[in-house]
Amino acid sequence: MTAIGEASRRCVVWFGQPTERERISLADVGWATRIVDAEAGGGVGKRHGDIVVALADLRCGDAHRVQAIVKWMAEHPHLLWLTLLSPDAPVQTPQVECLVHASMDCFTAPLDLQRLIHVLRRMEGDYLPIAEARSEGIGIDGCSEAIGTLISSVRKYAPVDLPVLITGETGTGKEVAARALHGLSARAAHPFAAINCGALPPNLVQSELFGHERGAFTGANVRRIGHFETAAGGTVFLDEIGDLPLDAQTSLLRFLQEGTLERVGSSHSIKLDVRVLSATHIDLEKAVAQGRFREDLYYRLNVLRLRMPALRERESDVELLAQRFLDAFRVHHSTNARTFSRAARQAMRNFAWPGNIRELLNRVQRAAVVAEDVLISAADLDLVDAPLLQSMRFSLGSTRVTAERDAVITCLRESRFNVSECARRLRVSRVTIYRLCKKHQLALSELR
Repeated sequence: MTAIGEASRRCVVWFGQPTERERISLADVGWATRIVDAEAGGGVGKRHGDIVVALADLRCGDAHRVQAIVKWMAEHPHLLWLTLLSPDAPVQTPQVECLVHASMDCFTAPLDLQRLIHVLRRMEGDYLPIAEARSEGIGIDGCSEAIGTLISSVRKYAPVDLPVLITGETGTGKEVAARALHGLSARAAHPFAAINCGALPPNLVQSELFGHERGAFTGANVRRIGHFETAAGGTVFLDEIGDLPLDAQTSLLRFLQEGTLERVGSSHSIKLDVRVLSATHIDLEKAVAQGRFREDLYYRLNVLRLRMPALRERESDVELLAQRFLDAFRVHHSTNARTFSRAARQAMRNFAWPGNIRELLNRVQRAAVVAEDVLISAADLDLVDAPLLQSMRFSLGSTRVTAERDAVITCLRESRFNVSECARRLRVSRVTIYRLCKKHQLALSELR
């Protein structure tokens, strides 16, 4: 066999037989495919600047062909290798195990083309995740429709110097979105101050945010500049804004209306140019109705609204994010794990992820530590007996009364008794949720 010296700048040398769909998908993103018979011998040439990736396709290979591919790998140390395993027994022989350990990444049939392209771009050197390329590197990963909508909104809102209220469940990445808004704005060269309002001591909130003068209170021995002043010209991100005490809400409202603040213990107004972004996982409208949050402040903050989608709404992103978290973990820690088994991928797609991205990150990191194999299993992720996302998606109209009642209770608990979220998960209206609660004599206040 003649050496393959005329490979294009980006080429996948495929040891096996790719399908027509696989070849076309690679060609669509600029990767040529060269089919090589490992048992025929020969070589793979590489010009300066070429990016050549070898893919060992073991979906239908016998022991002799596997052995031939292993020999190729030893003779071509300049190549980057990927391995595509059969679905039944990912690591069957010492030769296969050798291929897996030497590969940069592993896949299990059926081949996930989206992830393959994701990995190829990472190996290319100037790699950006799909959504980051689409969003000019704003740091929000994913290729789902929900993330596409989010990225479009971030790009629209970033240049507009108005307050943004970011809503969404805990763990959905609200601070990431806030940093993206700041990074794409004209304020990007100035400070970004992230403040968790729920973590501030109630008696020191005003001082932390707006600063204080010497002698303003016991222990105030020196003048202190608050977070707002330190972020002059930039952006202040107030996370968990619903936890802000009422007196601090009044001061924040004054700042949003007039652009001025007063340090605690001072009567001197300081003019300040700061953009305010805020975030919450609670229902602020309900907090306003209960008198826990100022209505006028709510309308000042809610000029532009950005909703962070829950991870269960981003099913196509789960595997991409999981692999990214694993890759990042491997950079700093020694682990056998390189990728995820087919069963683990299915389990991740089926799981409801109540803790969202933060939970996914924690499970992947824990799995990378405990995994004994190169492929992380569903057991490593502790997802063997986890509740399925599909269990929350069945049609209420086709279930029996008992199942209907149980479904509503389960969904309410999973959504932390957020009626809007429960309705979204069950694909019905809020009115229907209230009607079902009445029908089944479910008192929301008691359930909470």
